[in-house]
Amino acid sequence: MTYLWGSMLLLGILYGGLTGNLQEVTEAVVSSAEEAVSLCIAMAGITAMWTGIMKIAENTGLVSQLAEKMRPVLKFLFPRLEPDSPAGHYISLNFLSNLFGISWASTSAGLSAMRELAVLEEKRKKEKTARGKGEQLRTPPAASREMCTFLIINVSSLQLIPVNIIACRAKYGSVNPTAVVGPAILATAVSTAVAVIFCKIMDHRKGDS
Repeated sequence: MTYLWGSMLLLGILYGGLTGNLQEVTEAVVSSAEEAVSLCIAMAGITAMWTGIMKIAENTGLVSQLAEKMRPVLKFLFPRLEPDSPAGHYISLNFLSNLFGISWASTSAGLSAMRELAVLEEKRKKEKTARGKGEQLRTPPAASREMCTFLIINVSSLQLIPVNIIACRAKYGSVNPTAVVGPAILATAVSTAVAVIFCKIMDHRKGDS
């Protein structure tokens, strides 16, 4: 990416110099930098607000109640994972954040979920070693089935309220920033359904391990 972006910037500057538009290139750089900073500040405020709302919901127990409702979903997607485990808690929090379109707020929960899933996989390997299957530890490190499923579902990310997109549309003067809600729900529902079907097909092919 460093070479790609560096080459694009260099080619733009060279082209502007050769065509006599170097002044326009300089003005575009300055205005774009100013707009980028303004956008970051606006998005930081929106993110802080929704992250705070999620934290309040978590402290009041609302997140725990919603996570409890997600137990059947977790059991379906992760049959080998206990919903009450730390990994299950973080996965629920991540799914809920994505569901309400607060993708930035879900990052910490997603990283924590991956960490807990890695710990769980390491524990399974130690148990296999104790049962006389030490050869399992000599294989290269690989993501577990739960980690792959979580990553795929997280990327597909069903969203009911695409907060970030609405914020960007409002920032740039959209007449109806929320017009994207319907298409976003449809698109993310289809992508999530495809992701779930794919994960289940792969689980079926691999069988229980």
